[in-house]
Amino acid sequence: SPGAIMEHFTLNFTITNLMFTTDLQTPSSRKFHSSEKIMKHYVSQNSVFTELTQDYGVPVFTKTFPCQIDPLLQKSSIGPHFTGCSVTGFRSGRHRDDTKVDAVCSYKDNASLASFDREKLYQDLNNMTNNVTKLGHYSLDRSSLYVDG
Repeated sequence: SPGAIMEHFTLNFTITNLMFTTDLQTPSSRKFHSSEKIMKHYVSQNSVFTELTQDYGVPVFTKTFPCQIDPLLQKSSIGPHFTGCSVTGFRSGRHRDDTKVDAVCSYKDNASLASFDREKLYQDLNNMTNNVTKLGHYSLDRSSLYVDG
């Protein structure tokens, strides 16, 4: 829309049932791309969902099909202004099965959006993730959600 300025905010959280492996640090790896698609399914728009199966404790990405569920951020207080997220990286967590997720998300800032309220967005995400414990079939570290903008 005319006069809209693209703004960004960061989103960080820790998944407690996705074992971190070094190929998650490499943006060109298949595992990075598959994991990125899964994260976009939950936090962004126009995504593809990749089903996970376990093989000796390591996630294996197998089947792709169109996303049927509205993304979390589209349902949040910035929903109408939200334009998308990009996973910027995966990092090792405190425990063996933890993976930290870093993302940069965008929204259009214009006159109809009073101001970006990161506390309100945090509360929205808190409510939609069962007090920061569930993201789809993933478990989250309750103290790991961080929104900065």
